[in-house]
Amino acid sequence: MERLWAPWRMEYILDEKPEGCIFCRGRDGDDDRKSLILYRTGHALVMMNRYPYVNGHLMVAPYRHTGSLHDLLSEELLELMETARLCQRILDSELHPGGYNIGFNLGSAAGAGIADHLHLHIVPRWQGDTNFMTVLGDVRVLPEALSLQYDRLLRLFGKA
Repeated sequence: MERLWAPWRMEYILDEKPEGCIFCRGRDGDDDRKSLILYRTGHALVMMNRYPYVNGHLMVAPYRHTGSLHDLLSEELLELMETARLCQRILDSELHPGGYNIGFNLGSAAGAGIADHLHLHIVPRWQGDTNFMTVLGDVRVLPEALSLQYDRLLRLFGKA
């Protein structure tokens, strides 16, 4: 039998899931590293996905807790999109993906895991990243630990 070792997953298995919104906790918290926040603007934050589809999976969320695009002020929406563009530029320079999936899952029926605080997913993609491991084994192989990737990306967001 083949074995896949993913020791960083033990944190997910054993960790008690805190109550409330991860984006609001991150916004209000004082430990960006623990929250995986890479960047803050006047109206938005960039957070790494703790359980990513692929390495480099980022989320951009407005500070304001809302699940609807209709609720965003024009300046909040503009800053959300400008921040997404910055994320793409940084990921292009560091990870060199072949493409992206960028979008919102609005509402539980659309697949939103956190439906009450909208957030934009930025998922870099590479040719072949949906290989047999993902398709047949329902397993994702991430080549870099989150902590290492956080340090690498934080350096680049610090130059933004």
